[in-house]
Amino acid sequence: MSKEQAHEQARAVAETVARNSRGKLLAFLAARTGDLAAAEDALSEAFASALSVWPETGCPANPEAWLLTAARRKSIDQIRRTHETASSDELEEMAVSLTDTPAHDLPDRRLALLFACTHPAIDPAVRAPLMLQVVLGLDAAQIASAFLVSPAAMAQRLVRAKAKIRDAGIPFRIPERQELPERVQGVLDSIYACFSEGWTDPAGTDSTRRELAGEAIFLGRLLFDLLPDEPEAGGLLALMLYTEARRPARRTASGAFIPLAQQDKALWDQRMIQEAEAALHRASAAGQIGRYQLEAAIQSAHVEGAQTGAPPWSAIVSLYDALVQLTGSPVASVNRALALAEVEGPANGLAALNEVSSDRRLDEYQPYWAARANLLARTGSYEQARHAYQLAIGLERDPAIREYLNQCCEGLPR
Repeated sequence: MSKEQAHEQARAVAETVARNSRGKLLAFLAARTGDLAAAEDALSEAFASALSVWPETGCPANPEAWLLTAARRKSIDQIRRTHETASSDELEEMAVSLTDTPAHDLPDRRLALLFACTHPAIDPAVRAPLMLQVVLGLDAAQIASAFLVSPAAMAQRLVRAKAKIRDAGIPFRIPERQELPERVQGVLDSIYACFSEGWTDPAGTDSTRRELAGEAIFLGRLLFDLLPDEPEAGGLLALMLYTEARRPARRTASGAFIPLAQQDKALWDQRMIQEAEAALHRASAAGQIGRYQLEAAIQSAHVEGAQTGAPPWSAIVSLYDALVQLTGSPVASVNRALALAEVEGPANGLAALNEVSSDRRLDEYQPYWAARANLLARTGSYEQARHAYQLAIGLERDPAIREYLNQCCEGLPR
């Protein structure tokens, strides 16, 4: 094997381990030291050593164990440097805490790491980016691009969050059963925030944002695997999969937006849909309905409608009724009004929309104005519809959707 081939092989193995085991290794190190940033540094140095050593010695049979051993040594060196005033007994105790688990028997503590990243003491705005960095290894620049902030600002937020974990002594543990329902919601919401950022693609061509949606689905699968008895984890995974399955049909080859009703259903990813159906079925068997399960069930109903050619609108309205009752979300109310229009006609749909129009949260919510324009147009109120479309166009930052709304507006009778 040539030197160049040896370097390529080492890099390929390191990348595979980073993808599959980085979070597992980091969770173990951080749980032992209580210092997430220091654990990241130690693991990064271990990967750097691997890229230097492996091309010369060959890739180890167990690269995960090799990396853990190297990272442990780096961590122990860090401890000795930063605890110069500690006694030898204290240093020995710290070192033992890092080495008392065999590398081949490493427990998977990524779930504890997810809970640490979404601890109530951590700023909610940084929880999702923190998870992406520490569990998946995305750098601050990648995350900043997806969340539309500067790399410097994102890096600063992440540094502060890690310092908070260290200084506040936030534990790397799975919450007690009585704490779990409240704490798991933060993990679910943060993963969904990652997915939503990845799904929102203003130009339709941002590969970083598409990859972010994929990373969120990876986290969703991980959470569902680690918390198999948490039905909302299955609901969230199903919701993301149903949504992502439609991505290939959402744009034309030139990037033009295609609404759900006009999408080529043959382009939907059927394997994702099947995985979503299985996750939702497993979640619903628990008999504990939550927001993500309801939203996933709505998506499942749309899939059924695509297969039969007749969406079950009455069932969809019932699901939205339950979602509104559970969450009080004005967004759910807007979507319920559109579904109701398919069952009882646009006038009743518009009346339902009017019932929530006083909610100030909707003033700058583009889908509300687009829904209002649609229902007004269907009831023959063309001038009011035109005004609503103009408001929706002004609020939309995706050029393709803006152009679609503009076409709808221009197509109204004069």
